[in-house]
Amino acid sequence: MKKLGFLLVLLIAVVSLSACGSNSDNGNEQDNASEDTSDSKWAEIQEEGEIVAATSGTLVAASYYEGEEENADALTGYDVEVMREIAKRLDLDISFEIMGIDSMLPAINSGRIDVAVNDIEATDKRKEKFNFSEPYKYSYSTMVVRKEDNSGIESLEDLEGKVNGGGATTIYSQIAEHFGAETKTYGNAPNEAYLRDVHNGRTDVIVNDYYLSKFGVAAFPEFDIHLHPDLKFHPTEQAVVMPDGADVLTEKINETLQEMRDDGTLTELAEKFYNEDASKKPEGEIQEIEGLDL
Repeated sequence: MKKLGFLLVLLIAVVSLSACGSNSDNGNEQDNASEDTSDSKWAEIQEEGEIVAATSGTLVAASYYEGEEENADALTGYDVEVMREIAKRLDLDISFEIMGIDSMLPAINSGRIDVAVNDIEATDKRKEKFNFSEPYKYSYSTMVVRKEDNSGIESLEDLEGKVNGGGATTIYSQIAEHFGAETKTYGNAPNEAYLRDVHNGRTDVIVNDYYLSKFGVAAFPEFDIHLHPDLKFHPTEQAVVMPDGADVLTEKINETLQEMRDDGTLTELAEKFYNEDASKKPEGEIQEIEGLDL
């Protein structure tokens, strides 16, 4: 009995020590796992010699096809060319996966792609689930509305009851819905589909990025639409999206973006596609929106 009691005490002691060791080891394993995650994406990309980037190909002037041919050589835009230059400076090939904005973040999580570049805003909520580079574009939000009456919208509060054209998961749709608008979604449709619907009254407004909206409106002068003359709100920062924990890849891309900023490449590309330096913060007063959980 004494021997049995001794063995039982010894067993409890071993289990207790194992439990303490397990907690400590788990901490180390989690730290190591984090390090492994942070290194593995970059190591995987280096081994392949290629980085795979998601983009839509439908977003003038960020990501679109030049001309009527939808092939890799015709794909261009500010985001596309920034990412091409990053890959070049990192001595990597690059391929683009064309998909809708609502599919890009899930595709990063699944490992189908390495990064996403499609005028994606780096919000606090998204940063909890993904790594983001430093911004390569600064902007703000505005609205495309009908020329004749601004679609009946003179303030953000006037979005109540209006129909907004946009993606299901975009920040812009969240803003419109925050003020009471209903969002009509399109999948990976071209700009023309969104803009035509405002023109013909199927929708009332497109809440979107200033630069993208400006070029979209200019591309279709026959439509009765324009940028809202008075509303500028929600300053934004756009960045490269990467898997959560891909810290080495993030560091490499940030170093490259800083080089491109320092040598003027970002400014050159921004002015080429936007006729303005979108790589720098815009001047003037831009309304902040309270109560958004982005």
